[in-house]
Amino acid sequence: PTLFFLSGIPGLEAMHLWISIPFCSVFTVALLGNCTLLYVIKTEPSLHKTMFYFLAMLAVIDLVLSTTTIPKTLSIFWFNSREISFTACLMQMFFLHSFSIMESAMLLAMAFDRYVAICNPLRYATILTNSVIAKIGLVALSRAVLLMVPLPFLLRRLPFCRSHIIPHCYCEQMAVVNLACANTKFNSIYGIIVTLSIVGLDLMFITLSYVKILRAVLSLASKEEQLKAFGTCISHLCAILTFYTPVLLSSIIHRFGHQVAPHIHILMANFYLLFPPMMNPIVYGVKTKQIRGRVLLLFHRKNF
Repeated sequence: PTLFFLSGIPGLEAMHLWISIPFCSVFTVALLGNCTLLYVIKTEPSLHKTMFYFLAMLAVIDLVLSTTTIPKTLSIFWFNSREISFTACLMQMFFLHSFSIMESAMLLAMAFDRYVAICNPLRYATILTNSVIAKIGLVALSRAVLLMVPLPFLLRRLPFCRSHIIPHCYCEQMAVVNLACANTKFNSIYGIIVTLSIVGLDLMFITLSYVKILRAVLSLASKEEQLKAFGTCISHLCAILTFYTPVLLSSIIHRFGHQVAPHIHILMANFYLLFPPMMNPIVYGVKTKQIRGRVLLLFHRKNF
C-alpha cells in the first residue's frame, strides 16, 4: 500500500481534543527537560564525567523516541491528519524500536557504571575511560540497528489486501502485521524473540549488577556510608522502573488481557513512550546535586 490511516485511540475519538492536553503537556516537559539536561551537561565542566555522559546519551535517546511518534499523534488529535505513507510508517517503526533497544542498553551501561563506582572505586577512572564510553555507545547503536534492519524487509514482503486502517496512534509493529493477509507467524516470532532477548538479557545483567552493589553497600561499616553509597543509585533505579514497568505491563496486557478494551492497550503503549522521557530529566535533576545546582543557577541568571 502507498498509504495507511492511523485511527488514533479507537473508542475515544470524541475525546481526542481533551486527550491531547496531557499528551502535549508531557511532550513539552520531556522536550524542555531533556534539552535543559543536555545543555547543562555540555556547558558545565564539572559534569564532564562518565555518569553524565551516559545520562546525556539517555537524554538524546528520549528526545528521539518522543519526537518520532508524538508530533504525528498530536496532528491526529488536533487536525484529524490520519494519513501516513507506507515508507514513513516503516521509518517510524524502525526508529521507535531501535531507540527503545538503545534506551535499554543505556540503562544497562549506567548500571555497570554504578557497579564499578561502588564495587571497584579505585579502578573507576581506568576502567571507564572516554574511549570505553564511546565504544559502549557504538555497541548500543550497532545492536539496535542490526536487530531492527530486518523489520522493514519482513513487512515489505507482506501483502496488505485488507483494511489499511491502523488501530493505533502510531505505526506499532503488531498493529501493522495484523493488517496483512498472509502468514505472519515469522514476523510475530521474530518480534517476540527480539523483545525477550533484549529486555530479558538487559534486565538480568542490571539485576546482577545491583545484587553485587547491594552486597558491597551492606559490607560498609556505618549506616551513613551505606546510605551515601546507595543514594548514588536512586536516580538510576527510578529510571529503570519508569522504563521497564510500562514495557512489562503493556506486554502482559497485550498477551493475556484479551478482555481489556482496545483503548487501554493504546493508552498504555503511549504511556510507555511519554512517561520515561518526561521523568528521567526530572528524577536526575532532583536527585543529582550537581545538576540541580547548575539548573537553579541557570534560571537564576535568566531572572536577572
